[in-house]
Amino acid sequence: MVESAIVVNSRDRSLADVAHWTCPHGEHAGNGCVACYHASASPDPALPAWEVAAWFTTERSVPIRALQDVHRHDRNYVLTQPSTPLVYLLSANVRAASATEAVAGVVGFLVQNEHIDDAFTVTEIRAVH
Repeated sequence: MVESAIVVNSRDRSLADVAHWTCPHGEHAGNGCVACYHASASPDPALPAWEVAAWFTTERSVPIRALQDVHRHDRNYVLTQPSTPLVYLLSANVRAASATEAVAGVVGFLVQNEHIDDAFTVTEIRAVH
């Protein structure tokens, strides 16, 4: 099992951590990457499968309808709200060349789908292979 994780809003991030979590398109995985998200639409079955989790906060509640609609997405995304208000967990199983690309693609889903919430802050990301 390979696991990569980082607390995104930590001020103690090293340059190595920043480089590790920067996708091939130059985006930090915690900010999401729409190109990585689109690449995950038809992944190469030879790529490793990743279990991705991204915790994020919002300034306002995500509508219940959006929470329910995310699981109907054709890529098996799950958006849940832990017991803390305005904290959410987006998780998915995706195929990608690296943990960074997997996370960037999953968070890219939020960027692409602004109707869920256009003002979110990712606080922690994790990918397990």
